[in-house]
Amino acid sequence: MDLAPRLIDTVTPADPSAVVLVLHGGADRQDSPGVSPTQLSVLRMIPVAKAVARAGRGRLAVHRLLNTRRGWDTHHTPVDDVAWALEQVRERYGDRPVGLVGHSLGGRAALLAGGLDCVRSVVALNPWVYPTDGVPMPGRSVLVVHGMRDRIAPAGRAETVARRIAAHTHVGFIRIPDGKHAMLRHGRSFDAYAAQFSAASLLGTDGLEVSGPVGSVLAGESWVTA
Repeated sequence: MDLAPRLIDTVTPADPSAVVLVLHGGADRQDSPGVSPTQLSVLRMIPVAKAVARAGRGRLAVHRLLNTRRGWDTHHTPVDDVAWALEQVRERYGDRPVGLVGHSLGGRAALLAGGLDCVRSVVALNPWVYPTDGVPMPGRSVLVVHGMRDRIAPAGRAETVARRIAAHTHVGFIRIPDGKHAMLRHGRSFDAYAAQFSAASLLGTDGLEVSGPVGSVLAGESWVTA
């Protein structure tokens, strides 16, 4: 099977102020290593991408990245796919600032790719991480949103990584008490927080209504319970 990453357009303004890449999760499957546009972990990111596009008010280009392989292949990781996607963005739009929004392993990829050139904003939703993950991201805006009933990606690991990154830049961490890994319960909250934070970080808050947990993070709070 010939495997390669792909970008799927959500919204593509002619002259966007910034670009957002939406990164899916999904575990490895030995019988089907390629990423399908119809797998549940990919489909779950469609409403996230649409929410970001709405919040962008026509000023954000939004694309969903489909990785080369399912899961986290150590020879070619999802971070490599993000680097490829950033090159595609640069060729298409020039040197626009980029935001990353990822779920599960996509959240891990976002946190590990946050230091790459052009990246200015990172949102990790229920990121599946190792406690030792995390790279310096000075000057980036970083948000982690985690369901506290997530049994697949432990919130404690994400908190450890967030504190490590916070040594170099401000990190907001929103806890959703009843949230689970798939983001089905409280799904609109996950989507809205990612969209509001991405738009505010990349475009500023003029004309954007931001309140609640994201408003608290933008005001300087680090640990917020939804």
